[in-house]
Amino acid sequence: MVLLATGVAMAATLTYNGGKDVLGAHNGYGRGCVMCHAPHSGSLGNGAAPAHADPQNGMYALWGEDLSPLYGKTFNFSGDGAAKYPVTLPASGSLTSAHDANTVILFCLSCHDGVLTTVGMMQGQTVETLPIMGGKAPTLLAKAAPSGGAAYNNDHPVGQNATVSCGGQYNWDCTGGGNTTNPIKMTGAASKTFLNNYPGSFWNSTSNPLSSIGTTVNAVTCTTCHDQHSMTVFTNSNGSYSTMFFVRGQYTPNGNGNAVAQFCRNCHGGESNEMHGLMNVPTI
Repeated sequence: MVLLATGVAMAATLTYNGGKDVLGAHNGYGRGCVMCHAPHSGSLGNGAAPAHADPQNGMYALWGEDLSPLYGKTFNFSGDGAAKYPVTLPASGSLTSAHDANTVILFCLSCHDGVLTTVGMMQGQTVETLPIMGGKAPTLLAKAAPSGGAAYNNDHPVGQNATVSCGGQYNWDCTGGGNTTNPIKMTGAASKTFLNNYPGSFWNSTSNPLSSIGTTVNAVTCTTCHDQHSMTVFTNSNGSYSTMFFVRGQYTPNGNGNAVAQFCRNCHGGESNEMHGLMNVPTI
């Protein structure tokens, strides 16, 4: 009886969203990888209504969520009024790569839109508590739109109009053509010092964190900032670092720390210590 109770307790710990598995909340209360991916029959294999017509159902990344409500939809990110960062999601039958920036956005919103999509196994708020200030953050993004506003006007821009630039007053010194054969790399004294001060940066990696649209690889997409497969640990060429909210970098908010700011400075170099001449401020 004691052994049985212990086994049940251990199983409960492992399947709990905040438990030991790096999938964290994306473990889906023990449902695991099939919460997003379907090894057989695409979204039909995950219980989607058989009436929907998707000619590419499950063909890319074995995606197991119903994409049909989002095909061809246009969303405007980050802005009130003028559409500064519009994203038109791929039309039905037009997918060519699971790694294209707009396809990544399509996949993510198939769970995280929460208005046009049918959401399963989600509670609409983070499993993790917001550090320092407390409370929870929304995970159904369209439902968090301003009163009377449009969905995603208050969300960080993504897509073909949200690109990381090089040079200038507000950007890092970097090289690279922004294409698949010559991706952007951080160079220059300030940039290199930033990477030393922030060893948990996503630039300290063998793969470029930016996404592709065609042959362009300097587009920001959901997976530029988030690693959907690891909620608690970020790993790069320097080692493994604590993180939360699936953030792709060392992300350890605390009362006196700068790790959250350092993560944002990955792209926003003009706001970094190094671009202001402070070269000896480590990530804490």
